[in-house]
Amino acid sequence: MKTKMFSGATGRVFILLCIMYFIEYVDRVNLSVAAPLIKAEFGLSNKELGLALSAFGTCYATFQIIGGYLGDRFGPRKLLALQGLLWAAGTLLTGFAGGLTTLVLARLLVGTGEGGTIAVATRAMSNWVPANRRGFAQGFTHSASRAAVALAPPIIIFISPHVGGWRGAFTVLGLASLVWVAVWYWYFRDDPARHTGVSPEELAALPVYADAARTTAGERKRVPWMALLVRMMPVTLVFFAHAWGLWMYLTWLPTFFVEHFHSTLTNSALYTSGVFVGAVVGNTLGGTLTDWLYVKTGNLNASRRNVVIVGFAGSILFMSCVLFVQNQTLVGLALAAALFFLELTVGPVFSVPIDVAPEFAGVATGFVSTAAGLAAVISPFTFGYIIDATGSYTLPFLTSIAVMLMGIVVSFWMRPDKTVGVPVARKGPNELKELKEQRA
Repeated sequence: MKTKMFSGATGRVFILLCIMYFIEYVDRVNLSVAAPLIKAEFGLSNKELGLALSAFGTCYATFQIIGGYLGDRFGPRKLLALQGLLWAAGTLLTGFAGGLTTLVLARLLVGTGEGGTIAVATRAMSNWVPANRRGFAQGFTHSASRAAVALAPPIIIFISPHVGGWRGAFTVLGLASLVWVAVWYWYFRDDPARHTGVSPEELAALPVYADAARTTAGERKRVPWMALLVRMMPVTLVFFAHAWGLWMYLTWLPTFFVEHFHSTLTNSALYTSGVFVGAVVGNTLGGTLTDWLYVKTGNLNASRRNVVIVGFAGSILFMSCVLFVQNQTLVGLALAAALFFLELTVGPVFSVPIDVAPEFAGVATGFVSTAAGLAAVISPFTFGYIIDATGSYTLPFLTSIAVMLMGIVVSFWMRPDKTVGVPVARKGPNELKELKEQRA
C-alpha cells in the first residue's frame, strides 16, 4: 500500500506538526527580524544584541533531553500543549520588554517552551509515520520551519505598522501559538489506534505503538541512558555542526545585510527571505533522498551518512564564495545555495533517533537537539563578539566552515543500524524492492 502523508487522520496529524514547526520557528526568529529596530530603541551593542539572541538557546538547550524524556513518559499530546503555552507566553511578553534584561527574560521563557519540542514531535512521528517515510517526514516538517524563517521577515514587516510596531507583531504571533495549542490538544492522540478518525488501512501502515512508559505487564520501563548516549553522541556532534551554521543564519543574517551592505530593513528582510527559500527546498529533498537511498540500496548507514556528507560539502563550497564576493545579490545567492546544502542534512540526522530507538525516540532526539540548543547559545554570541573585535564578517564565516568540516568527519561514526530497546524490523530485499516500485 502506498503511503499517503497528507490525507486521512494521519495526514491531518502530520499537517498539525508541520504547522507547529512553522509557528514556533516564527516565534524563534522574530527577534532577529526586529533586531535592528530593537537594537536602536534600547541602545544595544552587537555583543549585547548577541546576548539577547543567545538567551533563547540557554533554556532551549537545557530542556531538550528533559522534554524528550517527559514526551516519552507522558505522551506528546499533553507535553506539546504545555510547551506551546510557555513559548506563546514568552512571545507575548517579548512585546512588553523595556530593555535588555526584560528582553532576555522573555526569550528565556520562549526557549523553555520550545526546548524539547522537536524531540517530542519526533516521538509523535515514531507512532504516526511509517518507517519508510521517516526521512521525508523529518525533512518536510523542518521545511515548514525554514518556510517560517523565509516568511517571518515580510510577515513581521507587513503587520507591524497595523498593530503598533514590532511590539504588536509579537502579540499577534503569541496569540497564533495559543490557537495551535487548542487545536492540537483537541485532535491529537498519542496512540493512533485510539484515534477514532484513523482507518484500518492507515493503522496497518504504521509501526506497532511502543509505549516507552510501561511494559506490556504494566511495569515502568527504565530508560537505557548510557546506551542511548553512546549511540547518539556522533549524531549529536554532526547536528551541532549543522546547528552552528543554521543559527548564524537565523540570528545574524538580517543584521549582516543591514550593516555589511548598508541595506534598508525592508531590503534586508527580502534578502533574508530569499536565502531561506533554499532551506525549504533542501530539507524536503534531503529527507526524500535519504529514504530513496535506503529503499534502493537497503544500506541504512550509507543512506543517512552520504546525504550528510554531500550537504556539508556543498555548504562549505558556497559559503566560501561569500569570503571573496562583494556584490549583495551574488552573496545572497551564494548563501541561499550554502543553506540549501546545509539543510540536506536534517532529514537523515533526525531519522537516526527513530531508527535506533523508536520507543525512546523522545530522549534520543533530545540528545541530538541539545546540540542545537548549545549552538543557539554559542554561535550568535560568538558571531557578535568576533564582529565587535574585528569589525569584519570574514572570521565568523570561516569558523562556520571549520565546524562543518568537523561534521563530515564525525558522520562516519553514525550507526543507525545499531538499535537500542525494541529491535527494529528491517525491510528485507523483497520488501525494499516493493517499496521502490511503489515510489516509481
